[in-house]
Amino acid sequence: MRVRKLTFAALAVAATLSLTACNDEDLTGQGDPSAASTASPSGGSGSDSSNGSEKAGGQQDTGSESGSGGGGAEKCRTDDLDISATDGTIGGDTEGTVVVEFKNLGGKDCVLAAYAGVDLKTGSGSLSAERTGQEADTTVLKDGESTFFGVTYPMNDSGGSGVSVSALLVTPPNETKSFSVEWPGSNTLPVTDGSGSSVKVGPMGSAGQGGES
Repeated sequence: MRVRKLTFAALAVAATLSLTACNDEDLTGQGDPSAASTASPSGGSGSDSSNGSEKAGGQQDTGSESGSGGGGAEKCRTDDLDISATDGTIGGDTEGTVVVEFKNLGGKDCVLAAYAGVDLKTGSGSLSAERTGQEADTTVLKDGESTFFGVTYPMNDSGGSGVSVSALLVTPPNETKSFSVEWPGSNTLPVTDGSGSSVKVGPMGSAGQGGES
């Protein structure tokens, strides 16, 4: 009887150890789902990050396309401008004034920088006008519209024959092609001592509509 009781007791202990081992395996198994659930959001975040990267790339492409399509107007070219000149001198002025008009006939808006180049054809050769030095912004000249600037020169009150003027040579800003118009001002300029040009050119928009209007 004692031997049997010991055997039963040994079996009971073995059974208890077996149950304990089973419970330990279940607890370890419950820990794995926890680890898996932690990894799942991480994977989701990586997916979101990938989508976000693609979206950002799309936004950059859109910005690039927008930038490339948003160029400004080109410079006004001589062949696209109707250039004319009128006498703008008012009685009593100490200087004569010629008003030059640039009219845009190019079919689209164009840009004019501050000053045009101006030369007078005289009996003594070409006389270049100097800039007045007035500050001026770049002008966007809309299709079909005009802008005006003034050319001032000294009146020949010396009583002498002076220097005869025949034409006005105008070069639009940033252009190399010039346009010649008839000089509408006084027929002569006073003879200068050669210390500098007495003819001045103002920036774009420095004069109103020329002539007697």
